Amino acid sequence: MSLWGNKDSVYSTGTIAVNLGTKTVVGGVGVVTFTTAGIATGNVITVGAGATYGYAVVTGFTSTTVSIANTDNFIAGLTTVPAGTAYNISQEPLYTLEDSTYRAPEAKSTGFSTSPVFTGVFGVDTTEQSVANAGSGNARKFAAPHAGWVGVTTYIDQHGTLRVKTETLVAGSSITTDADDDAKYPDT
Repeated sequence: MSLWGNKDSVYSTGTIAVNLGTKTVVGGVGVVTFTTAGIATGNVITVGAGATYGYAVVTGFTSTTVSIANTDNFIAGLTTVPAGTAYNISQEPLYTLEDSTYRAPEAKSTGFSTSPVFTGVFGVDTTEQSVANAGSGNARKFAAPHAGWVGVTTYIDQHGTLRVKTETLVAGSSITTDADDDAKYPDT
């Protein structure tokens, strides 16, 4: 498998619970089956709306469970993630998990933080890039320099102004299945 794919959201149906001791993710309410969802080893699972708990690399799966490589990118001291937790499985670049710039918690899927300050890695398709470039105000600040996997860091400067830094991590025009990031990168 390559170090990344082109799907910003492979599967996010239903909710999960996670036992970090056994490195096991258990499908909960609404999960149909992980084996028919299109996920693969090497995908990244983001746990919690806005990665509030963390994320990990998928190492295996059955119809009802997902095994993860390690717990290094979860909140320190956490032992379990309660049932009913939102998640997203993506094909984002694996090396971003080791980049301290994008450590959890971050806002990168349907639970964008209400705070304007967050970091994340987003799959930005060519339409989303065009819409952001044509935007105005704060929406324009999220314009990515190129479609593909984009790292975003936002902060409030000393004058109270929202600042957004975007960096194209992997240029590519084939990002698909990315409705989870539409709060920051709308398709229209």
